Amino acid sequence: MARALTTYVCQSCGATYGRWQGKCESCGAWNTIAEESVAATGVGGAPVKAKAGGGKAKGRAFALAGLDGASEQAPRMETQVGELDRVFGGGLVRGSVILLGGDPGIGKSTLLIQASARLARMGHRVVYISGEEAVDQVRLRAERLGLTASPVELAAETNVEDIVATLAEGPAPRLVVIDSIQTMWTDTVESAPGTVSQVRSAAQVLIRYAKKSGAAVILVGHVTKDGQIAGPRVVEHMVDAVMSFEGEGGHHFRILRSVKNRFGPTDEIGVFEMTGKGLREVPNPSELFLAGRDLGAPGTAVFAGMEGTRPVLVEIQALVAASTLGTPRRAVVGWDPSRLSMVLAVLDAHCGVRLGSHDVYLNVAGGLRIAEPAADLAVAAALVSSLSGAVLPSDAVHFGEISLSGAVRPVAQAAARLKEARKLGFVRAVVPEIARGEQAESGLTVQAVTHLSTLVADIAASGVGRAKPKAVAGE
Repeated sequence: MARALTTYVCQSCGATYGRWQGKCESCGAWNTIAEESVAATGVGGAPVKAKAGGGKAKGRAFALAGLDGASEQAPRMETQVGELDRVFGGGLVRGSVILLGGDPGIGKSTLLIQASARLARMGHRVVYISGEEAVDQVRLRAERLGLTASPVELAAETNVEDIVATLAEGPAPRLVVIDSIQTMWTDTVESAPGTVSQVRSAAQVLIRYAKKSGAAVILVGHVTKDGQIAGPRVVEHMVDAVMSFEGEGGHHFRILRSVKNRFGPTDEIGVFEMTGKGLREVPNPSELFLAGRDLGAPGTAVFAGMEGTRPVLVEIQALVAASTLGTPRRAVVGWDPSRLSMVLAVLDAHCGVRLGSHDVYLNVAGGLRIAEPAADLAVAAALVSSLSGAVLPSDAVHFGEISLSGAVRPVAQAAARLKEARKLGFVRAVVPEIARGEQAESGLTVQAVTHLSTLVADIAASGVGRAKPKAVAGE
């Protein structure tokens, strides 16, 4: 029998200590270190065995391979959910392990049960293991989505040894869904489910099964208040891919974003719309993000961005108002607040646009989060438009990176951005100087901007847009 080792593990970051202490030196959290007993194990999780002479047993020799051997591309299995396959890099890789995280109620289980049903209808063996719901509850969701006819095998179990033993019976499944990894537990760890040791050990057992059987395993993970996947970060290093399912409560669409992917790109997104019949794919997210925009309002600009290999057009909304506070307010939704501070400083220092006594509100319409610096030019245009009251052309798109000197720097994949804008009916583009040569291919009227002051002068010269509403009589 394997001997038990007592360790003290931080439940926040997974750091291990030899004795208890109040503060974790790794993450700085207080009162997160708990005592856990773990059986001493060797390679592959087997208990350490001693030889008759008192020493440990020797390891097993294995063959080594060279770099010049023939390598085959890992076979993929399409789920028939186009947006899901796009984020995965073309489909599920056999033997891969994927960690899917997201806020509660965002639609993780709905997405996975829909993908499982489509794979099962194609003749593949699919097993859905739920550690949070009973089988009848999963059936209720499938009935609501109209998926009861799909031959998906269900189970409500939390012990990973029992799960692996059950999966080993019969042909190896092509897909196994574990919902969720925080509810799983293993006999080798003497601690409650959800603790760092249990999550790490249970994930290791499932990963070992996936590599041996060739089944693709998707682990559902809870998230913390900060939006990070709960549990030890080492689990994210153990799996092959980490996916984040995002969405705002006030919006009906959801975004699947790849955070890590050993078999595909890490900057792709998949867009879904939550409906009464489950999640619906959105093949053209630009139309969704631009739907219902006010064409005659100052302070709005259309940004042509890139999410992976997909061009996405979104509306940037800015509101500049005189402030009565000693320190003006800066509120940002969907963009980097530090990036906004830089754009405001460049406008003040190089363009003469004084915003130090104004409140600034910036919003990316639709709830999409933008990370690339190519949105600088669109943000600056929306800010100047809101301050001056001039309405930007509704048929124009903006993109470009702004340097600290006020120069507009070129960005990558300008041709794809312009092509997407042309497809959606835009006829003009305000872009960096290097993108001028893209005009013939895109069919757009390209206005090349080399310095931010040029854009500010053009917006100011366009005059004031629509008239302000009249005051109510008696005021």
